[in-house]
Amino acid sequence: MLPFPRLRRNPRPLLALALAAAALVESPLCAADPAPFDLPGPGLRISVTRGDRTLPIAEVPNLATGDKLTIEADLPSDQRARYILFSAFLSGATNPPPKDWVRSAETWKAKDKDRRLTLTVPKGARQMALFLVPETGGASGTIVDAVRDRPGEFVRAVQDLNQASLDRSRLNAFVAAIRAQENSHPEFLRTLAPALSNSLAIKLNPDCLARVIELQAACLLENRDALVLADIHSSSMTDTLIGAPTDLALQLSYTREAGLGYYSPYIGVIRDIARVFGAFGNPQFGYLPTLATRDGERMSLLLNAAPSFAKPKSVLVAAMPAIDAVSPPRLRVTADAPLCGARPGLVLPVEGAPLIYSTAFARNMMVSITTQDGKRIDLPVRARADRGGYVLAEPLPGGAFSGNVSAKLHGQWGFDSFEGPSFTLQFPGSGEWRATDTGQSLVVGRDNSVSLTGPAAACVTNVTMRAANGTPQPVAFTLRGADGITATLPLKAARSGDVTLEIQQIGDAAPRTATLRAYSPASRIDTVTLAKGDRFVTLTGQRLDEIASVEIGDVRLSPGTLSRDGDTDRLVATAADDRSPDGTSAKIRLTDGRTLSVPITAAPPRPSATLIARSLSPKSGTTGVALATRDETVLPDNNRLTFSVRAAEGTRLSPNDAIEVATADGNATVTLDGGRDVRLSSPEIAVATLDPASLGPAAAGALRYRLVRGGIKGDWAPLATLVRLPRIDGGECEAGGCAITGRDLFLIDRVAATADMAGATSVPPGFTGARLTVPEPKDGMWYLALRDAPAVVFSMAEKR
Repeated sequence: MLPFPRLRRNPRPLLALALAAAALVESPLCAADPAPFDLPGPGLRISVTRGDRTLPIAEVPNLATGDKLTIEADLPSDQRARYILFSAFLSGATNPPPKDWVRSAETWKAKDKDRRLTLTVPKGARQMALFLVPETGGASGTIVDAVRDRPGEFVRAVQDLNQASLDRSRLNAFVAAIRAQENSHPEFLRTLAPALSNSLAIKLNPDCLARVIELQAACLLENRDALVLADIHSSSMTDTLIGAPTDLALQLSYTREAGLGYYSPYIGVIRDIARVFGAFGNPQFGYLPTLATRDGERMSLLLNAAPSFAKPKSVLVAAMPAIDAVSPPRLRVTADAPLCGARPGLVLPVEGAPLIYSTAFARNMMVSITTQDGKRIDLPVRARADRGGYVLAEPLPGGAFSGNVSAKLHGQWGFDSFEGPSFTLQFPGSGEWRATDTGQSLVVGRDNSVSLTGPAAACVTNVTMRAANGTPQPVAFTLRGADGITATLPLKAARSGDVTLEIQQIGDAAPRTATLRAYSPASRIDTVTLAKGDRFVTLTGQRLDEIASVEIGDVRLSPGTLSRDGDTDRLVATAADDRSPDGTSAKIRLTDGRTLSVPITAAPPRPSATLIARSLSPKSGTTGVALATRDETVLPDNNRLTFSVRAAEGTRLSPNDAIEVATADGNATVTLDGGRDVRLSSPEIAVATLDPASLGPAAAGALRYRLVRGGIKGDWAPLATLVRLPRIDGGECEAGGCAITGRDLFLIDRVAATADMAGATSVPPGFTGARLTVPEPKDGMWYLALRDAPAVVFSMAEKR
């Protein structure tokens, strides 16, 4: 057998794949990917006896000193090629095994004692390998010498083969579940596949789930030999999972069968074992690694190459479980709240060992449920990768439980007992639902959050609200702790009066009810603030949405936008005319006809300033053809704006006064700080400098400014129109027509040959080209309107 190229283990899966591909190109074998292990080979029948118990090989995760093994080949009745079955125990990389640790049997013999191996695991053994060797003279001595001459290589090969076989079991479980779902309900693959990926620690291509239903399964199973995770030591491993826990590396390393330092790239990538076996090649024998799939006593072997019966003859090598102390998986509960024991198809969610789903190592699994009075019931459970945990094999006995009960998983891991995690189950019992805070009240006109406590909160399936004289409405709710829920009651359109909640739970024939009282909101006005000279007042309090109008003296103000800051409402009411209200109290009229008289809190005049002058200065590095315009309010984005303002009469500016500049929609804002961006020319005049880049790359359109003094802000006033300019490299006319070239030409709205923009050529929305066809200029000039200021005309000269 020709050797496979050796691939060094690499902590980065993608790098490992790349190195593997490179090795294949240089290999004398071929330039194709390594063959998958999909060729059925012979089988073996193996049972293991420990003490007075005998288990099939599929249920044995590890061997122990003193175990008695019965091994025989499971070959078809018409088998013509004769195989000798060898077994070899290994005691470590630096310790050659004794000769009597290698045994053989002639599989074609009629008597059981001749064709079967009956072995006892010797003291000091750590690994075990099986060989199927075509009948050849001197085979026994060759196998013994190979094992004794290079024990370390066989130790490593057995470890890798054993792990690869376990990887294959996860892959088989994933493929079988996807195939079953494809044949029954393919529309559910979108939810099933991530669950299988999480349970079996399988790398999943999320793009597959975005395809049409008929193509999802085929996509998910594409390149199946690369589906298993590449390397648990990769820091980016969990990035390849959908819904997998962040500590998956720990899960996979809990047991030797699930890793424990021996986890390496999967069979789809060239493995060290192929290189190891290639090194043993001799004129008589070549070594062919196999993957083992276990089912009861049968261990089926999978090959990635057809065996040869001509020299060098192929020796099939299979790995047995490690000989080591038992290390059951440490399952963890993934639920952070009690589970509803009355729920049909109850799942006990666990994570921690993918092999509980893909092997029979965990057997006789049960859940012990202990009631509050101490009674215990054991019920069988089975692992379901598609459900993410253990599922009861049969329904819970009706009426056997009530309230909170404890449940614990247990069973056997191979020959040893296995204790799993504990759960809290809830069953509907006696008791009523009530508000947690009896002093809390509901207020109509808005959504209300209410906390409820009652029996078996985990079993609540839906909540319905019946308000006074209203129709039933579904209510959104969330679990709160172990015995409560939080419901959001939609009372915006409700009337005051009793509100009845119907809580439906699994196991209850009729919903349970809780009655609460909803009250009309009590309007409360905390402050009415009026700054001298303003045309509006600011009100704070609660339920300000019930204010119909505000009157100060003979000035009537209308309520505007209502905002909330925590539990406080904030409302601005503006005079209907240009007059500024003046007075010491405000008359508040509510929508229900009631009126309130509230004192006014006087505030100092808000600062204001008038724009005096503007000037532009180009930024350094500006390139391209310049665009000119006569509109002095335009601020190109490649210029800085310097502007001056004069304080209102009677106001003196201070060095700490700032100027706030914002776009008209308020999405982009910058504060020009006093003393740095804003400097005083005199106590009445300030000069400020604005770099448009400080507003962000998306800012455009009308800009406004206002004076800021401490926490008091003045009125907005128009400042300029910010325009993003395209970078135009030039424009010229040739025989084929005229065009301008440059970058960001999508910023142009239209181009014309005359200043009145008659016959203008419009630029299509989303234009991405670097060359734009334009009309022929009449006076050597083109005229452009930009998208940020379509009413402003810019001009540029034709290139001569």
